[in-house]
Amino acid sequence: MPIIKLKKSIIPSCDVESLEKLDKLVKATCNVKGVGAYKIGFELVIPFGMEKVVKAIRKHTKLPIIYDHQKAGTDIPDMGLKFMNACKGADAVILFPQAGPETEAAWIKAAQQAKMNVIIGGEMTHKGYLKNEGGFIDDNAPKRMYEIAASLGVADFVVPGNKPDKCLEYNELIKTKIKNPVYYSPGLITQGGSISELAKKLESWHAIVGRAIYEADDMKKAAEEMAKSL
Repeated sequence: MPIIKLKKSIIPSCDVESLEKLDKLVKATCNVKGVGAYKIGFELVIPFGMEKVVKAIRKHTKLPIIYDHQKAGTDIPDMGLKFMNACKGADAVILFPQAGPETEAAWIKAAQQAKMNVIIGGEMTHKGYLKNEGGFIDDNAPKRMYEIAASLGVADFVVPGNKPDKCLEYNELIKTKIKNPVYYSPGLITQGGSISELAKKLESWHAIVGRAIYEADDMKKAAEEMAKSL
């Protein structure tokens, strides 16, 4: 079963600092046609806890909740199941397995054991990530991360929305490994990525949007306008 029922959607990224702001964001956007899920992260979960954050969202909607630990999957292999158990309440977790293939495989298997949907990221949106830009990560590492995940049955992947050519390159690779992959992209609007460009080129794709929604004067209207670009 897909994490999100829609083939294409907007995922508000709830990078706000209070449950009150979260409540306003979800209330304003949960009935917008085209909003498919909510992404939460450490800014809410560390101070308030997973249970309270999930409860605040569930007051308004049953849409999937995706937990992005920013960045999970970077510990030793044995910590995978502990992490998944700590994330109960969320419908899916995002992993960026930068600690290597042993950790990646172990954490994916832990997610599967815990019946937790897992989304695998490889390349991030900011400059200075890969070696060719002065970063620490080998240029081919994201491809290996995606390949390993696909070989273990993962069908959901994070790709950088402000690097559309790279998104399409990764799509061609992943499609050789697994049928009907689903993509999720940050790096849109405020980081320069275009919703309409990738929406036209990827069959199953979800736009993760943060500041352009939660900092808008009218969050509902902002989400509606973005959904029109899908």
